Amino acid sequence: MDRIAERTAPPTRTSRKERQPTLISSVQRALRLLETVGSFPQGASAKQLARAAGLPLGTAYHLLRTLTHEGYLRRADGRFVYGESVDGIVRAEDRQAERRGLRVRMERLSEELGAAVYFALYQDGEVTVVDSVDGVHQPAVEPWADFRATAHAHAIGQCLLSQLPEEARRDHLARHPPVGLTPSTVVDESVVLRRIAAVRPTMPVVERQEYAVGTVCAAVPITVGAVVATMALSLPVEQAGRLTTVAGQLRRSVGAMTPSFVL
Repeated sequence: MDRIAERTAPPTRTSRKERQPTLISSVQRALRLLETVGSFPQGASAKQLARAAGLPLGTAYHLLRTLTHEGYLRRADGRFVYGESVDGIVRAEDRQAERRGLRVRMERLSEELGAAVYFALYQDGEVTVVDSVDGVHQPAVEPWADFRATAHAHAIGQCLLSQLPEEARRDHLARHPPVGLTPSTVVDESVVLRRIAAVRPTMPVVERQEYAVGTVCAAVPITVGAVVATMALSLPVEQAGRLTTVAGQLRRSVGAMTPSFVL
């Protein structure tokens, strides 16, 4: 009877955790391997990495193949070194650090100027507002009309376009023809082009209620190599009398900044 009971008893189930390593443990081992590779500037063999990471050789081989396939590692002369995907992570981390630094600078500028502050780039043929910071009593302008399509009407767009060759300006306006947004908006393309061409290098571009009724703006050009950028500010129209002064302050402040934050 005992033997029959043994044959008919249901098999003992092994939990998933016991049957195979969890996803988390696999990730932990892969990260441990990546960290270990960093301790070998000239690269290391699978055996060296397995020993240094404290992993079974078979596990190390499997993870190294996966990491190499995904581009986190590459194999050269039998040694594993970091691949392009790791470089991408480093660059992304650097970019995030730069953006955090930019944000801090913008917050300080906003406080110093008593205005909302903006940072924008001209990328791939379009205006891109990277970030904006509200002033204490001056909220940033609500982008009620697409900033990309209305560069002719706001100081940010005019400033960015002024840094481009004439052909590029005409191309932008051909893709985004000037339209009337407020009673102050200039919609004649030839007039817009003349205004942009008349902007003096390093000088602020000033705009009064052309994009939004009740708001005046100024933007300062920033050109570092091939990067076309601007730092701008806005004030409620009730403070329009301050615009020239704070635009000059913005120009001096931007001129004192290191260029790395726009790269």
